[in-house]
Amino acid sequence: MGEEDLLELKPVFVRLDELREHENFDPAHLEELLAEIKRDGCLKRPIIVDSGTKVILDGHHRYNCMKRLGKTHIPVYFVDYWRPEIEVLPWDNKPPVTKEKVIEAGLTGKKLPSKSSRHMVRIKSELYHITFIEREMPTPLEQIP
Repeated sequence: MGEEDLLELKPVFVRLDELREHENFDPAHLEELLAEIKRDGCLKRPIIVDSGTKVILDGHHRYNCMKRLGKTHIPVYFVDYWRPEIEVLPWDNKPPVTKEKVIEAGLTGKKLPSKSSRHMVRIKSELYHITFIEREMPTPLEQIP
């Protein structure tokens, strides 16, 4: 498995109640995103989740939008969080964060503050935000259980 397979992820529907959040969300951003999803009638991109623990790495706002819309599932790209290509950095002026802290927060339910972790992926020696591998794949709301 090389970094190329990170560019070929296939989304699968996963029950919301199987997933674990590692950080809180920003209520104002949630309302903005919820309005956009309702207006567009679709979820534009799957979320990213660690395959081993089912901790959400990227997509807390999308996850919570689906909950608010009464959905029971969400499209997910599963990744192995321990791959060296996936890195975690703090957002500007935030305390350092590690993969271990992210997983611990997800497994214990003691969530980190919103925007504590900025997940990155290294492809061909370049570092990108993890949304780089979250290809836009609009899923109409009526197709989401």
